[in-house]
Amino acid sequence: MAEKTPVIDPWATKWKFEDYARLFKLFGIEPIEPLLKKYPVLKTSRYMRRGVVFGHRDLKKILDAVHKGKPFAVMSGIKPTGEFHLGSKMTAEEIVFFQHLSPKATASYCIADVEAYADNGIPFSESARIAVGNVADMLALGLDPKRTYIYKQSEEIRVMNLSFIFSRGVTHSTLKAIYGEKSFGHYLSALVQAGDILLPQLKDFNGPKPVVVPVGADQDPHIRLTRDLAQKYQDQFRFVAPSATYHKLMRSLSTGKDKMSKKDPMGYLLLSDDLSLVRKKILNAFTGGRETEELQRKLGGEAYKCPVYDLYLFHFSENDKKVENVYEECIHGKRLCGECKMELLDYAIKSLREHQRKRESVMDLAEEILARKKK
Repeated sequence: MAEKTPVIDPWATKWKFEDYARLFKLFGIEPIEPLLKKYPVLKTSRYMRRGVVFGHRDLKKILDAVHKGKPFAVMSGIKPTGEFHLGSKMTAEEIVFFQHLSPKATASYCIADVEAYADNGIPFSESARIAVGNVADMLALGLDPKRTYIYKQSEEIRVMNLSFIFSRGVTHSTLKAIYGEKSFGHYLSALVQAGDILLPQLKDFNGPKPVVVPVGADQDPHIRLTRDLAQKYQDQFRFVAPSATYHKLMRSLSTGKDKMSKKDPMGYLLLSDDLSLVRKKILNAFTGGRETEELQRKLGGEAYKCPVYDLYLFHFSENDKKVENVYEECIHGKRLCGECKMELLDYAIKSLREHQRKRESVMDLAEEILARKKK
């Protein structure tokens, strides 16, 4: 009997961190490494050159557009359930990376308030308040607002129209096969997200054109659904199947096993966290260290499952050699967890203090952008 293909749940907090390689075989995601050799510009992203972005779908379409000077878009969004954490920062920096690859690149950034209501029960009035800080974080991380369309799902009628049109092209059994058994609110939000992804391809935005969507590995169901819909409605809209890049998920600071989630307050870092709380979270973080200093010296640590090492790798060191040294010193027993945390803390505090300064300086602009009437 054939093994049943597992369902990846984009709304769950559980994730098996050894599952990345299976995504290539099960769902047709392609490894990013061959493209790094052919297109060296990708290595300017620390996520790509370090293997944090590990896979893609049809990224060559975007790279060809860059090479030929043709328009393309990068699209993503945020579910406004709270302040930006490091996982949100990762996606934001990927958007900025693609936007800055070419003067012909535009960005589309969605405030996913419909999903926030469907998944978390957050009223639109509350998500509107949260969204101001989210957009300020994006601006502080380098998003160019002059080449970005920022909108709320609930206010973008074109997205709602697309989701309604798409609802005729899918059945309950199709959605269940992709997402598992979910409420119809979840299924509706998935169709709305498909509308978000394909919005930049409408004529109002000078489409159709290639679009790339940077996502975490657990969000692939949304990409697969949207690519299927793009093909199904190709005759009507001339959609180009959206491209995607996939990054690894961050481990919870408190457990090292689950993915970083807002449901575990000590398991994640907010970009807006008070710096004294940042210190507490890092110093109390789970590590890949051994039970005693003697065993650490003898056996070495297990950096590959350590969320503290991940903070070096993903976020708080631009120096590749430094990150490599941290890993080597850990696995060979030359680095102890306490000293590793203290060193990381210096990097993290400096980085977050500077981000918070920039964020505060663009808060009024973020509020102004969200208050503008949509085109």
